[in-house]
Amino acid sequence: MASGFSYTGGRSRCFAYWQEFSKCYAGADSPSQCRLPADDYLECLHHTKEIARAKAVKAEFIKQAEHHAKEGRKVADVLADGVIVGVGLIQRDQGEAGKLK
Repeated sequence: MASGFSYTGGRSRCFAYWQEFSKCYAGADSPSQCRLPADDYLECLHHTKEIARAKAVKAEFIKQAEHHAKEGRKVADVLADGVIVGVGLIQRDQGEAGKLK
């Protein structure tokens, strides 16, 4: 990927970030002036911030599941109510699921 070409022959996913960083680096007086474009390029390559965010979301979900389990709900019910990708906008009714109005 350092060549700027992807596996299929086109531009790599991070090529635009690399161009932005190299343009900044070529015109900068000191390398520290290009810290933000460098961070963007490295994030595109390695996804470190994205992975850290996903781990934090997963840890919070597990913490909330354990908290609900301590309140008397079964862990399976907690896990069935929401998954990590859910944001809690739609709540499932426990008593109304089987009844027709």
